[in-house]
Amino acid sequence: MTTDMKYAAGEKETLHAGLDRHRDVVLWKLRGLDDEQLRRPMTPSGTNLLGLVKHLASVEYGWFVSAFGEKVEPLWFDPYTDEDMTVGPGETTQQIIDFYGRARAAADAVITGRPLDALGRPDWRDHPVSLRWVLVHMIEETARHAGHMDIVRELIDGTTGDQPRRTETA
Repeated sequence: MTTDMKYAAGEKETLHAGLDRHRDVVLWKLRGLDDEQLRRPMTPSGTNLLGLVKHLASVEYGWFVSAFGEKVEPLWFDPYTDEDMTVGPGETTQQIIDFYGRARAAADAVITGRPLDALGRPDWRDHPVSLRWVLVHMIEETARHAGHMDIVRELIDGTTGDQPRRTETA
């Protein structure tokens, strides 16, 4: 799709592009920081950049993959506890980034392979949800946590925004 056409895409493509935009911001927030900075708790609750990425990967697997009956990779933590927001000493930065990449790819397969009206059922809900509803929910969830990451990143090194400034190199 050309750059101009993305603004005239259909509903599903528009929702998916909106989600991807926020997903990319999440990864951009990690760029240029070392392992200590990525793990540094910046709030009283312990919020850190890498923990937010781990959480987002976990919820992508839950809302898109598991809810629509697809196989989720074996998780090494309990996604129904705070373990999905924390990064243990044995977890590497690359492990978490790769986990997010696999969750995105698995979610994308569900998104592209089903109509917006397709129904899924999360294990933790007593009612079905449409793919359309999940896309909107995950845009909200990802944007919310990208906002948290913006604040955390600013506290670490002063960097703000949702994309590199024109003077930054790729």
